[in-house]
Amino acid sequence: MQILRRAEYGAVLLIALWFYAISGASWWLFALCFLVPDFTMTGYVFGNRAGAVIYNIGHSFLGVIALATFIHIYDQEWLWPYMLIWFAHIAFDRMLGYGLKYVSSFQDTHMGSIGRQK
Repeated sequence: MQILRRAEYGAVLLIALWFYAISGASWWLFALCFLVPDFTMTGYVFGNRAGAVIYNIGHSFLGVIALATFIHIYDQEWLWPYMLIWFAHIAFDRMLGYGLKYVSSFQDTHMGSIGRQK
């Protein structure tokens, strides 16, 4: 089941990349911004609970949907590339098995445990 889930997120990543490619946005922008959502890991300096909340805000598709809705309602077309980069980042993480975090530990995710097992 895990392989199927990762394959689905791989397909989502390809769709995001395809939309980015046809948007005409710069691939330099993509490379520069792709890892920006990972800065949410710094929330863990405040403990597991705060870290999980902050990380999950940056790695939830709900944020991407909210941004897409904002772009559409307020006609802010210049934000589309950033939304697609964020979308691609989340899909890439999920394809690799990194999911939303539980407060118990950074390694405990909704997709299973990551890292070395104890």
